[in-house]
Amino acid sequence: MKKIELGNERKQDAICRLKAFFQQDRDETLSDFQATIILEFILDSIGPYIYNQALADAHALMSDRIEELYGLEKHSVQNP
Repeated sequence: MKKIELGNERKQDAICRLKAFFQQDRDETLSDFQATIILEFILDSIGPYIYNQALADAHALMSDRIEELYGLEKHSVQNP
């Protein structure tokens, strides 16, 4: 599977969120480097599970919508 990568803006946002979480919930201060290492670990080790679940959810949603389309199917009217 291709490595999950974030765009620069999203990566910086995730780093800020990690730093804030560690500061608020664990009373630990992380450097940008430390937060980046944690983010990379999360993306590499847990990211594929989240990605696969998102695909499964999207597949289920699309399958439901396709079934709804078949409900719109028109049938020819038989003349008596």
